[in-house]
Amino acid sequence: MADIKDPENTVLIELKGGTVTIELLADVAPEHTARMKELARAGAYDGVVFHRVIKDFMAQTGDVQHGKKEGGDLRRAGTGGSDKPDLPAEFSKLPHARGTLGAARSSNPNSANSQFFINFKDNDFLNGQYTVYGRVISGMEHVDAITLGEPPADPDVMISVKVAADA
Repeated sequence: MADIKDPENTVLIELKGGTVTIELLADVAPEHTARMKELARAGAYDGVVFHRVIKDFMAQTGDVQHGKKEGGDLRRAGTGGSDKPDLPAEFSKLPHARGTLGAARSSNPNSANSQFFINFKDNDFLNGQYTVYGRVISGMEHVDAITLGEPPADPDVMISVKVAADA
């Protein structure tokens, strides 16, 4: 298990292969960090699929509106968000390096809501274009094992997402 320095700003994502521990960057992207913790605490991410997983790029999830494996509308996964307002961009100088968490959004920089992606490799072309608000500190091997596809035929799911302080 990872050495968790700040349990209030760490999330634990349970995947079929094990736990992914993500350190949230509250000092860099406070609104995105707060949103992820709010949705995790509400159980909104539990059971949500990875709807867009591209080899050597990233794994995207977090559509709490349409992306639930049980009871969702998986044909529309990736088109929804939460019932909360969209977030303003919180761009920084942090690179989209392997294992970083980025806020998924539409072409509008201020349209991030609940969806996010985890980079499989360094994706420098995203730098300054998408908010970076976390990094995997353990369990990246479980992210690497997520089923590929746009969408995957049988998508992997976030079994549960919890704030470490609550776990």
